[in-house]
Amino acid sequence: MNNLPKVKIGIVAVSRDCFPESLSVNRRKALVEAYKAKYDAADIYECPICIVESEIHMVQALEDIKKEGCNALCVYLGNFGPEISETLLAKHFDGPAMFVAASEESQNDLVGGRGDAYCGMLNASYNLKLRNIKAYIPEYPVGTAMECADMINEFVPIARAIVGLKSLKIISFGPRPLNFLACNAPIKQLYNLGVEIEENSELDLFEAFNKHEGDERIPAKVKEMEEELGEGNQKPEILSKLAQYELTLLDWIEAHKGYREYVAIAGKCWPAFQTQFGFVPCYVNSRLTGMGIPVSCEVDIYGCLSEFIGAAISNDVVTLLDINNTVPADMYEESIKDKFDYTHKDTFMGFHCGNTCSKKLAFCSMKNQMIMARSLPVEVTNGTLEGDIVPGDITFYRLQSTADCKLRGYIAHGEVLPVATKSFGGIGVFAIPEMGRFYRHVLIEGNYPHHGAVAFGHYGKALFEVFKYIGVELDEIGFNQPKGMLYKSENPFA
Repeated sequence: MNNLPKVKIGIVAVSRDCFPESLSVNRRKALVEAYKAKYDAADIYECPICIVESEIHMVQALEDIKKEGCNALCVYLGNFGPEISETLLAKHFDGPAMFVAASEESQNDLVGGRGDAYCGMLNASYNLKLRNIKAYIPEYPVGTAMECADMINEFVPIARAIVGLKSLKIISFGPRPLNFLACNAPIKQLYNLGVEIEENSELDLFEAFNKHEGDERIPAKVKEMEEELGEGNQKPEILSKLAQYELTLLDWIEAHKGYREYVAIAGKCWPAFQTQFGFVPCYVNSRLTGMGIPVSCEVDIYGCLSEFIGAAISNDVVTLLDINNTVPADMYEESIKDKFDYTHKDTFMGFHCGNTCSKKLAFCSMKNQMIMARSLPVEVTNGTLEGDIVPGDITFYRLQSTADCKLRGYIAHGEVLPVATKSFGGIGVFAIPEMGRFYRHVLIEGNYPHHGAVAFGHYGKALFEVFKYIGVELDEIGFNQPKGMLYKSENPFA
């Protein structure tokens, strides 16, 4: 994944001056040793310059971790800690910060060796709120060296997403297609998140595409595509145009990313795209997403943003799908009932024309876009990557700006079932516990569009923390609530 930041967390230990400094020194050393024994040592940097007891120490520590290239911060309370200096660390650090605290080691050392960090964490959190400073605090933020190492490792993907957003540019082409108002949302929240957006006309893209005609790199791109598709190369005649389009997008990214490090694309794909370009862009979208450059369909800017967040958290390929159609009753009876612990209403089909990366398809082949071909010549609708999505755990989620510029999001764990879809496009049979209620009282009630991002694995815990950190109010984060836990809009007498 070349389009994501590498996280390096500076670990800075703090100490209140009425406690032995050695408590924080020794506990920091133990924490770092525990992390390196279990996780990638490149994730962290141990700040050795001082134990922060004062504002001067705070400045020294900040200068040190900045010099070492740290883009995330862990404030480690080895004992009670200086509530002002430790919170100023987070205030003046340009990146995501977390707070964790040391638990006591032994009943045999509760006089000179008692640290009281359990108490200190309360003061730290209070001061963070007083100063309006954002910080990640784990579910239970006090632990042994190994427990705190585990907490820091859980912070890595959270930090990767937050760091990535601050250096992200979304490049869009064209307005949303007609009757796709659901994919339209105010862009102000992008700026609030630190994200830049460059909005272009599809005419600009078409001009750039035409300038790439005869590009000497096209044959090599075609060969890449042939190798990826294998026996699924059912439309070889279209590959040169698709290669030309992929090179156009990659060159556009390099020419237009500006001072930003990371890029995602919200692309136009219909109604005039096919007739003018002579193909559909789905397969190229899937390939760029496979490279770590998320591409959303139908100029879905917040779908594209959601994909980037999921890619940063999972460090893996993601996709964007329509929450599309119900599973037929006979398919449920034959292939799901009594084989999996889901009701019929827990299931649905997630679909898009062909934008899902081949790495996330059980099988795939190049096809034409069947829906478009109902009203257009088949030859201009080639370019989709069809196949059933790989079975396994997934997280269905989305971050969205409402019409009044308020951020909200949803997250649900589920799975793709090993059930043949018997349909077309990039598609899978999905199951999410209590999906029927979630669909009604989160997706519909929350006015979400039909596009949802999919991460391949269960990443809800990290997504929830990222949503909180970037400013989504807790009551605006929807999830698939279990039976007996009523949604606000749910009729208790139903």
